[in-house]
Amino acid sequence: MSRRSSLLVQMKSIERELICPVCKELFSQPLVLPCQHSVCHRCVRELLMPNHDDSLSTDAGSESSNPGSPRSRVPSPSMEKLDRLLRSASLRRSFGARGSISSPGWRRSSVTPRVTTFPCPGCQHDIDLGERGISMLFRNFTLESIVERYRQAARAAVAIMCNVCKPPVQEATKSCMDCKASFCNECFKMNHPWGTPKAQHEYVGPTTNFRPKVLMCPEHEMEKVNMYCEVCRRPVCHLCKLGGSHANHRVTSMSSAYKILKEKLSKSIHYLISKEDQVRTQISELEVLIRDTEENGQLAETRTCEHFERLLETLQERRTEMLRSIEQSRSLRVERLRAQVEEYQGMLENSGLVGYAQEVLKETDQSCFVQTAKLLHVRIQKATESVKTFQPAAAPAFEEFVLDTGKEELFLKQLSFSGVPEPPVIDLSRCRVYNEALIHWRLSEDSLPTDHHIVEFRKLGSEEEEESSWSASEPVFGCSTVLCDLTSDSSYTFRVRSCRNRVYSPYSPEVTLHTPPAPVFGFLFNEKCGFSAERLQLSKRRDSVESVAGMSLLLSAERVQTGSYICLDYIIGDTGISHGRHYWAFRVQPDSYMIKVGVASDSKLTEWFHNPRDTSSPRYDQDSGHDSGSEDTCFEVSLPFTLVAVGMGRLFIPKASTAAGDHSSRVLPMPQRIGVCLDYDAGRVFFYDADSMRCLYERAVDCSGTMFPAFGLLGGGAVHLEEFITAKRLSYM
Repeated sequence: MSRRSSLLVQMKSIERELICPVCKELFSQPLVLPCQHSVCHRCVRELLMPNHDDSLSTDAGSESSNPGSPRSRVPSPSMEKLDRLLRSASLRRSFGARGSISSPGWRRSSVTPRVTTFPCPGCQHDIDLGERGISMLFRNFTLESIVERYRQAARAAVAIMCNVCKPPVQEATKSCMDCKASFCNECFKMNHPWGTPKAQHEYVGPTTNFRPKVLMCPEHEMEKVNMYCEVCRRPVCHLCKLGGSHANHRVTSMSSAYKILKEKLSKSIHYLISKEDQVRTQISELEVLIRDTEENGQLAETRTCEHFERLLETLQERRTEMLRSIEQSRSLRVERLRAQVEEYQGMLENSGLVGYAQEVLKETDQSCFVQTAKLLHVRIQKATESVKTFQPAAAPAFEEFVLDTGKEELFLKQLSFSGVPEPPVIDLSRCRVYNEALIHWRLSEDSLPTDHHIVEFRKLGSEEEEESSWSASEPVFGCSTVLCDLTSDSSYTFRVRSCRNRVYSPYSPEVTLHTPPAPVFGFLFNEKCGFSAERLQLSKRRDSVESVAGMSLLLSAERVQTGSYICLDYIIGDTGISHGRHYWAFRVQPDSYMIKVGVASDSKLTEWFHNPRDTSSPRYDQDSGHDSGSEDTCFEVSLPFTLVAVGMGRLFIPKASTAAGDHSSRVLPMPQRIGVCLDYDAGRVFFYDADSMRCLYERAVDCSGTMFPAFGLLGGGAVHLEEFITAKRLSYM
């Protein structure tokens, strides 16, 4: 019993390591996520399909690793937890699908992936399970065994008894994984005699868990994992190394990986054990820090309240003084106006003055009239002048008492503790919007360290719709983030603010970016169709192509002497389009001589690749530059291709799209990034400045066949396809 008690105490100390972060219960059939955190099998399914009935679904992942294992039911996590986890990932989910169809033989072997992304409950980083879903995850048998031992330790009072003994039954000391039974020492020797096949059975300590401990490959369900991929940091089978997804990866034997990882773990454990006294000292220091933090926090609250009380007292004093000034001015003005009213009222009441003056006028004696009329004339004259020059004694407006508190309000809004950093500034030169929005910002050189940043954005409304409310991202601990789920062909405003010690800085100046006009179309350069390895150099990732300067001229020196023209070296995308609207972007090297960019149908590509001499003629190109006028007549006819010329730092619009002889409108500065949008159903193609999303040129195109992105290079130059914006992941162990 003493041994069981000590084991119970030891297992009790690691209980928190055995709790699922979702359901808060002991792990049941735990699965290992790519970030190395473990989650119950059922909890993963709840996160992916919160409204799905468990009784109607099956999972190949755990069953492939453990066929025939009994299913353990665990309490479902509350919907509140699931909603919170799912909402935390809603801003980071990818949006849109390629929706492209390739011509046979030219299409990459790709299937539109099923979105199975959710945040890890442990570290909150996005986990993308890809097309295979849960089936790509391994069972954590080690953790499952520890949980089983913990359950047994919790039931230490009930010992595991021998399944073979006759009464009285003895306590079991071993459990055979092949016999699926527990034995005491004597019964184990009797049932596994030396020299028989049973002697080779695998046995462990007493247990009630007889499930096989075998890891099967998720991609090859009949193969056991026997190697370790050092690139992906996960177990693989030999088929994965021979021709699977790990063919070009560096792998090592499972025994070597076991030895290395076990040695590292042992060293780490020994180090922690040797530093036990130091850890205890640090715990004591942390407890002191906790006490000091609470006291200092209360003191900071008290001081802050005192500061605001003083501010309120000052504001109250100023308010009282200003209101007193207004009241004094109001009283004085009203008093003057009332006196003026009384004066004019007296003029009306003393209308007998006029009658008296009229009676005086009847006086015929001159001396008597002069004696009386002199004073009377002065009174009449004053009354007359008062009527002619009427002026209020006081102005009713209080313009001099208008209070402007704009600066003070701004100052109070920026009121913060001395430890709050300056607001960040969004770096437009590094921000871009493609399939997702990549937002970069920078802090001032003398800015204080920050805990995290919050990015807020909102969609700008058009004339028909109102602006949406601000949406906030999850806390960002770097100086950049990726925002997903943005609507195509829309303008968004972004702003950032920093946080330090739970106090936020003011917002950065707002910037506006425009999303692409259609879902982003993903493709790479096709190295099997039309690619000239002699004159073009293709990168290993097939996302960049470069034309060797002067090579085509040297190879065609004789034809140049005879007056023939040199054809372009064409290369196309490896994926075609047969419906819908699609957008892609690329960069043309600024010092490129001449590059044609646009779209072309499969029929026109076949003609180009089989008859290069025809394409070498300038009259064959709708943008040749000659003045015969034939291109003006054929421009209105919808052609199965559209190409614009880019080179020498300029972009050239086809001649027939503008007025004849208007060369200035045909030559535009070369954008840093060029975007192309093909509306297959409408039969139109658009060329954009991919940074400002300003449409540079559009025209009709014949989309009778499968359309491909097309590029033609002449002389020195290079084209680099735009990379998809992807969220930065952690480097998992």
